[in-house]
Amino acid sequence: MIFGFPILSTLIWLPIIGGLIVLFVGRDRDQLAKWIALIVSVLTFLASLPLWLEFDKTTAAMQFVERTSWISQFNIQYYLGVDGLSMPLVLLTTFTQILVVASAWEVIKERVEQYMGAFMIMQGLMIGVFVALDGILFYVFWEALLIPMFIVIGKWGGPNRVYATIKFFLYTFFGSVFMLVGFLYMYFQSGSFSILDFQAMHLGMTAQILIFLAFLIAFAVKVPMFPVHTWLPDAHVQAPTAGSVVLAAIMLKMGGYGFVRFSLPITPDASMALDWLVIALSLIAIFYIGLVAMVQSDMKKLVAYSSISHMGFVTLGMFLVFDILQNTQSTQGSMIGMEGAMIQMISHGFISGAMFLMIGVLYDRMHTREISAYGGVVNTMPWFGFFAVLFAMANAGLPGTSGFVGEFMVILSSFKANPWYGIVAASTLIIGAAYTLWMVKRVFFGPVSNDNVAQLKDLNAREFAIMATLAVAVILLGIYPAPVIDVMHTSVENLLIQATTSKL
Repeated sequence: MIFGFPILSTLIWLPIIGGLIVLFVGRDRDQLAKWIALIVSVLTFLASLPLWLEFDKTTAAMQFVERTSWISQFNIQYYLGVDGLSMPLVLLTTFTQILVVASAWEVIKERVEQYMGAFMIMQGLMIGVFVALDGILFYVFWEALLIPMFIVIGKWGGPNRVYATIKFFLYTFFGSVFMLVGFLYMYFQSGSFSILDFQAMHLGMTAQILIFLAFLIAFAVKVPMFPVHTWLPDAHVQAPTAGSVVLAAIMLKMGGYGFVRFSLPITPDASMALDWLVIALSLIAIFYIGLVAMVQSDMKKLVAYSSISHMGFVTLGMFLVFDILQNTQSTQGSMIGMEGAMIQMISHGFISGAMFLMIGVLYDRMHTREISAYGGVVNTMPWFGFFAVLFAMANAGLPGTSGFVGEFMVILSSFKANPWYGIVAASTLIIGAAYTLWMVKRVFFGPVSNDNVAQLKDLNAREFAIMATLAVAVILLGIYPAPVIDVMHTSVENLLIQATTSKL
């Protein structure tokens, strides 16, 4: 709380209540629904700013805590709080929501109130995931947000949307069941569903390994990691533009957040014993999925596979800690890797969101995402071409953009853990540049390829504002990431202590 004001509850329930109001606005009031959605999204973002302004960077303790009994007979509580690991993700969520609403302003023509309402409710539930400190409360938010995303893809998606939504739902729901089983086991051992109590528990090696594997299945699906990644390209291709933005910018981060909130601090010995598994899957994602991205003919599918490859840096940076400590007897390399993973999550939120919005702009004009249908777009859409190339270069990890910072930090720590890890991880700088530049060359440069491209109109004021906002975020984080790193630093230090302290 700030001055007794329940700020975290406000961030959860303001967009949810706003979404319900939009739903009750009814049809034939599209403009009213849009303005309510925009105003509530802006208010939610403004309400989240005190988290940054009043945040105490010197402590790893939970801040802005709200706690009250919910289901007393099972000791389930309405327990909220943030630290340096979760607070930046909350801000990323509130920031992204404004762009999501603005991006759909002139695009969605059918059932606008339901579309806006679904995204607003989804925003509140996603914030709930990042701030929940009770296992059951976390699980409720985690599962509940599948419903509005299911509806968004199923109603406003592409021709194969039913297949994509069912696959998305089954994969994520299947993984979540294992997480719930882990929560229940720890509840019967500790008598509490508090996540902080889970972290303080002493567990035997067998219990840790089983719980770690349960968490791995749940979070690997969400990231997604190889080989449970196949739902994501289908979901991205069929989802409307805003759905792809939320999937890539926020929902994938929930998997990475799960590893740092649950796996590493609750099961440190199992994490150390099985770190090779996560590292191997991460390196496969970085290298192999990058190669898969190179052969895509659909822009959205290319960026979707690119997202899986880039998220491999997140999981790699998180689990290098044990090899680095073994090799160097120092936590410095581990800090670099962990902070790089966290920066990569924030950066990927900006860049992937921008890439999908960029593709959405083209799709709205030409109703195709096939790379072969374009060519010479920069000749007819110069401002769009400027932003598109900027975001593409950031996606390839160009120094000076946010895409470089997190990847460079993880690659640096990879070499400290094992030179071969570093070599494989660094290959993404070549592979990422290859598929990104291939797409840029085919879509944006060269002569105008056909009459449809010749008739394209450049960005309007709304689209320009969205792209410019994301461009500023990508460049600022790329040039000066220190404020974000400083916010995370103490919490990352505490996480490393938890991850390297045996419970046996």
